[in-house]
Amino acid sequence: MGKILFSGFKIFNGTEFLKDDSLLVEDEKVVKIGSGLTCSDAELVEGGGKILSPGFIDLHAHFRDPGGEWNEDISSGANAGAAGGFTTLVAMPNTKPAISEPSLVEYVLSHGKAAKASRILPAGCVSKDREGKEMAELLKMAEAGAVFFTDDGAPVATSNLLRLALLYTGKDEPRIMEHPEEVSLFKGGQVHEGRVSALSGLKGIPVASEEIDVARGIALTRETGGRIHFTHISSKGALGLIRQAKKEGLDVTCDTTFHHLTLNENAVINSGYNSRYKVNPPLRSAGDQAALWEGLQDGTINAIVTDHAPWHMDEKDEPFQEAPFGIASLECAVAVLLDYKEKNYPNIPLELLLTKMTSSPASLLPEKWQTLGRLDEGSFADITIIDKERTRIVDCQTWKSKARCCPWEGIALTAWPVATYVEGRKIWEDDEEL
Repeated sequence: MGKILFSGFKIFNGTEFLKDDSLLVEDEKVVKIGSGLTCSDAELVEGGGKILSPGFIDLHAHFRDPGGEWNEDISSGANAGAAGGFTTLVAMPNTKPAISEPSLVEYVLSHGKAAKASRILPAGCVSKDREGKEMAELLKMAEAGAVFFTDDGAPVATSNLLRLALLYTGKDEPRIMEHPEEVSLFKGGQVHEGRVSALSGLKGIPVASEEIDVARGIALTRETGGRIHFTHISSKGALGLIRQAKKEGLDVTCDTTFHHLTLNENAVINSGYNSRYKVNPPLRSAGDQAALWEGLQDGTINAIVTDHAPWHMDEKDEPFQEAPFGIASLECAVAVLLDYKEKNYPNIPLELLLTKMTSSPASLLPEKWQTLGRLDEGSFADITIIDKERTRIVDCQTWKSKARCCPWEGIALTAWPVATYVEGRKIWEDDEEL
């Protein structure tokens, strides 16, 4: 594959910014990091002070493939991820059919490789056919390449099934990823139960729905000694439970989304109840949103994810109460976050957010993949280049994704990924930048 010399960059290695400004890639690996490196037979990429980071890792994305390819397929999702700066994406298994057997895990892997874009890693279901009745063949799916087990789109249906899955996976198999929701409290809900539900008359989804299921998962983790990861955490109360569980020494981790960090229930109101802001869990209060930023800073939150949920315009562009839940964001999520941080939390170190998108999520994957999210000599050359000065307007009509509906469409954001490499191979570039 040859050599590439990245020179004149501000290098982030996965945990901190280095004093070095140059990085040499040969074939698939990083072979040298230093200052003022030269290599006469290498392709030269000049940074001009841009940030060179490990490729971003998204632990939670939906690609609707198999069964809903008109909304998104694995190839379009992989290319959308590349255009958003993501080099690794974990595909959720709530497809049709659901990813609950080894052959379907292999299907996701093979189609991901064929896309020749972002690396796609499959999550498998906890229950057979995602029906919540019987545990799927978790170990066989792990052997086939599954990196999480989840019935995402819904919580694991019964406490007994969740307990069994935690016992079965223990400390050595892929983690259980739980969608925290108490179904009877969620049923029929449209928005956060609070100001927005009171003003709109739409049925609210209380934070207790999230908190109750988090409490269940923590109790079962304590009893089984297993590991659980709570995805798309949205509330202050749930964060408090997870924070206490971590202090107790339990192997409990969590993520939150780009949109819960940068939007709250006021966006639903101010938009006139535009369905682009309808998401599960719902956009919560400003207090919950602030608590998420605190959770990033104190280490309670391990990763930031997109929960990319692509829908065809015919389905999503409906009255709020009739539209499906979900925000499509792969191609603008990083810019949304970095722009919001600079305007609202300028004192939060940039390296904290970059860590939550690189080495920290990598640490939650099976051992085979835990070196992703790092740039060290000998590591895979998964690289994202960021231009903090780049300002661009979000234009969904130019997206690689099949989704064309996004809350940030038409908004100018500053600080964008401008090039993405997987194992030393350039998979995307902003033609206006490099």
